[in-house]
Amino acid sequence: MGEKKETYVKKVLSHYDVSLILLIIFLCVFGLIMIYSTSYYNADHYYNDEGLYITRQALFFVGGLVAMILISMIDYHVWFKEYHLFKIRKLPFRMIWILWLLCIGLQFYVWKFGYSANGSSRWIRLGALGNFQPSELTKICFVMMTAYLCVRNKKKFDTPVGFVQVIGVLAFPLFLVAKLNLSSAIIMAGIMIVICFVMSRKKWYYYICIVPVVLGGIAYFVFNEGYRAKRIVEWLHPENDPGSQIMQGLYAIASGGFFGKGLGNSVQKMGYIQEVHTDMIFTVICEEFGIIGAIAVITVFLMLLLRLFKIAINSSDMLGGLIATGVFVQIAIQLVLNIAVVTNTIPATGVPLPFISYGGSSLLVLMAEMGIVLSVSKYTVENVSEE
Repeated sequence: MGEKKETYVKKVLSHYDVSLILLIIFLCVFGLIMIYSTSYYNADHYYNDEGLYITRQALFFVGGLVAMILISMIDYHVWFKEYHLFKIRKLPFRMIWILWLLCIGLQFYVWKFGYSANGSSRWIRLGALGNFQPSELTKICFVMMTAYLCVRNKKKFDTPVGFVQVIGVLAFPLFLVAKLNLSSAIIMAGIMIVICFVMSRKKWYYYICIVPVVLGGIAYFVFNEGYRAKRIVEWLHPENDPGSQIMQGLYAIASGGFFGKGLGNSVQKMGYIQEVHTDMIFTVICEEFGIIGAIAVITVFLMLLLRLFKIAINSSDMLGGLIATGVFVQIAIQLVLNIAVVTNTIPATGVPLPFISYGGSSLLVLMAEMGIVLSVSKYTVENVSEE
């Protein structure tokens, strides 16, 4: 009995990328520790409950872990197969199209009725559950749809007509997201460019055209909104407002030195940095753990990205490889943008640190997305073993 149980456990574990799961769990648990460290002062001061934020995030972490495992058990091809409504051949549908329309509908809802903060409308209020950010769900759908369209049109992708067809489907939701959340639109544009770059054989021809268009679109949305243009000025002259979030974050990074002040000993989190447990959490990591700690966190992210890269290149089919590539690009861009913002390398934009920053919808959706990647890895392993 013991031998059979041990064999069964080994068989189950062999179907999962255990190293990827451990890296995800490590980042999430470290995130919970840092969320408590950065939020207990504000939570106690404003809500008289120092464990408010970590309790909420822990619930989303458990929910995300369950979602990740359940989704990883589903063959990722299911989302792209053609089904027939009421078994009528003239009424075909695919799950990816349903998700696509759902995301577009949610973005329209946010545009008209969304909850606004700091000049932007990005959230849907869900009562006691908090706020939901539809752009997070749209990122997953965008990765899957871009990969699906590229594979479906692979024979004519290198022709102008085929390329325009793919970009045309992706352009509308990208434009809609850019009006509401430019940082998410930049991430999605990066996903689209890289996946199409991987798919295309005539790369130079298209990217001489598409990259200037994307950069021009970003410039348009930046200068078309007053608060975004204001952030450019603040970025160029942060010294004009010593009490700003960016300057206080730089003080935190500088005061941490090489080895930091120790966990829980940050000074800047004591009301100096607003919402420090969200987008600015990396500054407190630097203050409490120093440059050494910051390098260690970045190293774990690089290990995660390397694992995603290996899954992409070892995938059994092009669809799975492109999905893993899209997730790789998404996490890489979010990581770079977040660190660049807190170090004042680029103007401020609302990009959370993946798996670590506070945000229930971000964590839940991101872990569900990792479930899809685990499915790609899982079925790749099975196919290779059968061969």
